[in-house]
Amino acid sequence: MKNLRIGSASALIVVDVQNCFVDGGTLPVAHGAEVIPVINGLAPLFENIVMTQDWHTEGHSSFASSHQGKKPFDVVSLPYGQQVLWPDHGIQGTPDADLHKDLKLPTAQLIIRKGYRKDIDSYSAFMEADRKTTTGLAAYLRAHQIDTVFIVGLATDFCVAWTALDARAAGLNAYVIEDACRGIDLNGSVQSAWKNMTEKGVKRIQSSEL
Repeated sequence: MKNLRIGSASALIVVDVQNCFVDGGTLPVAHGAEVIPVINGLAPLFENIVMTQDWHTEGHSSFASSHQGKKPFDVVSLPYGQQVLWPDHGIQGTPDADLHKDLKLPTAQLIIRKGYRKDIDSYSAFMEADRKTTTGLAAYLRAHQIDTVFIVGLATDFCVAWTALDARAAGLNAYVIEDACRGIDLNGSVQSAWKNMTEKGVKRIQSSEL
């Protein structure tokens, strides 16, 4: 699958390349910063670039610290379903939540902030975890006649995968650029995410194919 065509109907979605998700952050993804030069190299190929940014409140319901006796990576049941509990991370207005300084995406047109409602987590760039509240991204892409998205960033098995699956549910062609992503991998969650994405028609590619 060499030389995939990228045109005005394609968009690059850059997911959560923030200080909190790289070494030294509050929820570091192993080798997370390695995606940055790959993403920077891809950016000039795209007319349309969208970024996402975790933007949590203090005391967010997805934080283990908000649940007495619970620790990070425990799973609890919240009103909207099962929720992995995380270390406090990506809190609004803190350096930890900033987009990484080495990310060079001057032509990005839109930043989708997610997780800013205290009682609902949000992995996907399209839909919050209650599966009812939209971010408006699908409507934005439709308004710009975009039918194909290429997804990169952190983390493969959570925010990248959920974004890719929701892109397919919205009727978009979806590609995940594997070497421009890194995963957290809780109990085999990376392999499971790739299986789910493949079953839903998400294409798994490398940056060299663009």
